[in-house]
Amino acid sequence: GSLDTSLSQVGKKQILETKKQIEKLSFENIYISPLKRTVETAEILGVEGNFDERIKEINFGLFQGKTYEEIKKLYPEETAYWTKDYINYKMPEGESLLDLYNRTVDFLNDRIEEDKDALVVTHEGVIICALCWIFDNVEHFYRFKVKNGGITVIAVENNYKYIKGINNMF
Repeated sequence: GSLDTSLSQVGKKQILETKKQIEKLSFENIYISPLKRTVETAEILGVEGNFDERIKEINFGLFQGKTYEEIKKLYPEETAYWTKDYINYKMPEGESLLDLYNRTVDFLNDRIEEDKDALVVTHEGVIICALCWIFDNVEHFYRFKVKNGGITVIAVENNYKYIKGINNMF
């Protein structure tokens, strides 16, 4: 979620492995979520870029930092609404999956231009929304799993969007 936490020691090790792969690539543009763990990730990767609020992780509001079981126990009515409509349900004091998807799409449409290479240092939810953008449909959200420190590659060529790889290590 959008909880502003630091990378764990495991996370730092994962990013050091990712760095070996990133060093083989070149980028014209770099965009970074302003949350602490992505800022730390960029530092470990040795990259600097532009911060963009649109690529922050989803804001879980009152659900933030809680397990699904805790949420069910503390907020049974809200959990029922969320389960019934996981795309449109806006979490109390937070946002919906559709909100996250729309801001991710806004970022992609605004920043990712044909034949431009960009590195985006962001979060699982944003990455999955970017994968859904390929299909222009957020309903595919739970059909993807991305790994911490993984490299997902999306391409846009001649206005054609496609997935080149998920969780790649080159």
